Amino acid sequence: MSNWFYEKADLRRTKSILDGISYETEQRYRREGARFIIKVGSKMNLRYDTMATGVVYFHRFYMCHSFKQFPRFVTACCCLFLAGKVEETPKKCKDIIKTARQFLTEQQLATFNEDPKEEVLTLERILLQTINFDLQVDHPYGYLLKYAKALKGDKEKLQKMVQMAWTFINDSLCTTICLQWEPEIIAIALMFLAGKLSKFEVIDWEGRQPHHKKWWDMFVEDINIELLEDICHQVLDLYSMPIPDTPQDSPPPSPSHASLQLTSGMPPSQPIVSPILSSTGIATTPHVPIPGAPPVPVMAATQPYPPPTTGSYRYPNQFPVPPHANSGIASQVSGTAAPPPPPPPPVPPGTNPPWEFQQYFQNVRPHGFSGAPNAPPPMSLPNYNELYANPNTTPGVNLPMPGATITQNRL
Repeated sequence: MSNWFYEKADLRRTKSILDGISYETEQRYRREGARFIIKVGSKMNLRYDTMATGVVYFHRFYMCHSFKQFPRFVTACCCLFLAGKVEETPKKCKDIIKTARQFLTEQQLATFNEDPKEEVLTLERILLQTINFDLQVDHPYGYLLKYAKALKGDKEKLQKMVQMAWTFINDSLCTTICLQWEPEIIAIALMFLAGKLSKFEVIDWEGRQPHHKKWWDMFVEDINIELLEDICHQVLDLYSMPIPDTPQDSPPPSPSHASLQLTSGMPPSQPIVSPILSSTGIATTPHVPIPGAPPVPVMAATQPYPPPTTGSYRYPNQFPVPPHANSGIASQVSGTAAPPPPPPPPVPPGTNPPWEFQQYFQNVRPHGFSGAPNAPPPMSLPNYNELYANPNTTPGVNLPMPGATITQNRL
């Protein structure tokens, strides 16, 4: 059972809020970080599950750390870098940073300091410690396709409903519902929302039992309409955000972790803003500050929310930090340690197929705010032997299948 699910009250006493950032500003930072991961991942032709995993890492990380301490765009690059290795679609750190530069302003690039690659690699160690090396993430996409196959009705309307639900799942990454509910429940809720909007009413489904009142009772029991509507409203709220008026830069770093104090009435580091709506209602454009914006009261909490821990977990040895590293990163690591092991020797030619043959599901990309084409999601798995076919080798020989470990230089 994952320990990464929180109550709504917990989301209002995060480290960032205790650090003087308002709840609305923190939610904006989360949206901007999630969209940034999607834009960089889409530009690099990463799979939808890799980008979604990176976004989940991003949300989990900031349940335990403050946006003042760790710049969100550096963290976003780190989360995408780690997610690529976990989902077996690795990208070099320097390539991620090179792509990220296309979407960042000079002020945002300054948060990467003098050596962006070293900054991301150092933060990766902190990210792994923060999430307790809990790397496997389950997403609603697979449950959406599984549930859709069990429904009966007009095929064209069903496909339209599935397509709309798929888009809602993409957009839900900008919210914190992945920190509140399991992916099965999220898939059901957004299928429920898509069915309402597309006017597709499910009246029959395969495997129906007499005690099933709704189609989702066959998959998850005891789900009430109020719960589904709450999830739907959190997603729909994305499309009604006011226009932003402040720059999308990170808040100033905290002077020191020990000296942080939450003062009632302290103005937030940024005025409350919201994104400019794109074609799908999600923000993408930069902002301008409002002179003399009134301070917003900060919600105080009785005590900070501790990060999840396990009794058997043991943190790795500390390691040196370059002098130019970000102050937030430098405050988390200190001391000396043995240098990291050298990278593995290069793979002899012909042992594995070219990397482009290993990236299956390249035709499956998210839509919605990501800007990817509106191709329908897959209803069945592809033929991996055909996708991995290499004209220079015998098909099916020495080809890594899904789930296999692929050794790559992490740099």
